[in-house]
Amino acid sequence: MEEKEIGTVTHYFSHLGVAAIQLQGELRVGDTIRIKGHTTDFQQSVESMQIEHEFVQQAGAGQNIGIRVVEHTREHDHVYKLVG
Repeated sequence: MEEKEIGTVTHYFSHLGVAAIQLQGELRVGDTIRIKGHTTDFQQSVESMQIEHEFVQQAGAGQNIGIRVVEHTREHDHVYKLVG
């Protein structure tokens, strides 16, 4: 399965288990992503995402989103969408 870089983690809210991501590509609820950094490397399905505390089904390049993540992430971790 191919990976396409679609964003970067800009902040991690540990008390919520939420990563803030600056998108450089398109992402939809239901997509599978991989978050990878120096000490981070995991895959998960996007169950839901928010823009400015509003739930959305999709988001595109230039938008900042928040998604609940299954593991701790760090600023500057890369976000990839699995395609194919």
